[in-house]
Order: sequence, then C-alpha cells, then structure tokens
Amino acid sequence: MNTKIDHIGIAVNSIEEALKLYSGLLGVESLGEEIIEERGLKVAFLKFGDTKIELLQPTRENSEVSGFLEKKGPGFHHIAYEVENVQEMIIKSKELGFKPLSEEPKIGAHNTLVAFLHPKTSGGILTELVQHQ
Repeated sequence: MNTKIDHIGIAVNSIEEALKLYSGLLGVESLGEEIIEERGLKVAFLKFGDTKIELLQPTRENSEVSGFLEKKGPGFHHIAYEVENVQEMIIKSKELGFKPLSEEPKIGAHNTLVAFLHPKTSGGILTELVQHQ
C-alpha cells in the first residue's frame, strides 16, 4: 500500500485572515480556493513540500466545520492520508473497530473521494482517507 500524508486540515473563521500567516508571513502561495456547496465549505490548499495544508471555512451555520469552530475555535481539524481505494478502507476500518462517519465516500475538494474516521476510535484525531481520481 502506498499511503502518505495528503494534507492537514485547519478550521478557520476566515481564509482571507488565515492567509496572512501562510502567504503574508511565510510566503506560501495558495493552490486556489474552492467551494464545496453540499458540505458547506470553502477550502484553500497551500503546498508545503510533499504535503498540503487545507484551510476550511464554513459557508453556512450547519457546515462540517461550523460546530467544530463553535466548540473549539480555529485550529487543527484533521489529518488526511492518501489511499488507493477509499471504499475498501471504509470496510477494513470497520473490521478493525474504527467508526467511519459515513458508509459511503463523499466528494471532497479537487473531485477526490473522502471518508472520515470518528476521532473517538482513531486516537482522538479526526482522520480523513483520501482517494485521488
């Protein structure tokens, strides 16, 4: 299996404000922004060597990160691992006692297939499995 860290997700209230650190101070260019309407997210990716940081900004109150921001505030949200077949990984994760947040993959940024593992079953860290198509 050829698994690697795909990206680190960081929840933010404002991508524009967050880019002051990454682009303004550190000089890292954004790889672009994207709206994922069905998940209520605006995302921006920044390339750091072989991995990326994904900034996640809610676009509505019931987005996938709005509750996180209300409870914990901006900060580390998840770590994502690239996998060859996300559907197979959902099945395998259940066999190993992990709790996927959905039975089927969802469409992620850049038309990827994604699935998440509940942090209570994955060492306290929201874990994302990403399959590039």
